[in-house]
Amino acid sequence: MDQEPMKTKLLSEGTFLGLYKRGHWEYAARTNCTGAVGILPITDNHEIILVEQFRIPLQAYVIEIPAGLAGDEVEFSDESLAETAARELLEETGYSAAKITPLITSPTSAGMTTEIVSFFAATELTREHSGGGTEQEDIVVHRVPLAELDSWLHLQQRNGRSVDLKIHACLYLANQQGLI
Repeated sequence: MDQEPMKTKLLSEGTFLGLYKRGHWEYAARTNCTGAVGILPITDNHEIILVEQFRIPLQAYVIEIPAGLAGDEVEFSDESLAETAARELLEETGYSAAKITPLITSPTSAGMTTEIVSFFAATELTREHSGGGTEQEDIVVHRVPLAELDSWLHLQQRNGRSVDLKIHACLYLANQQGLI
């Protein structure tokens, strides 16, 4: 079931994304980074730290794990994915982690984009500041007891928030590794 490499045709390219075509298939790719990370922060008190932000493509607020791009800023171009995860965790949530544990690396939407995301669990957390992201971001930080997480997420959906599926995937993987 080997596939011959196909030529790529550029359809359009912006500052952050490009639209390309291979054969009959159109897809998007990031033009400004080397990877993506997602982080499941787990406190010593069995709480999960989640973030909420307005996502322009959806025109909705989304509850999600902290996440970010690797290599998208010159000053961080030499970071490893784990270092990017630690930096994004601190920027978005205000927490630093003594341990960053790899969970999985996976395509985000293999039929639509070339993006590959590396997921990590962050443990042994210390609160450094209130979080909220960079100047360009408006992030709300939520600290939710693991025992109440399912009902809290359902309440968020009932209140019009979207809930990112990656939360559940990371919880499953962290559980498999004995982190929760």
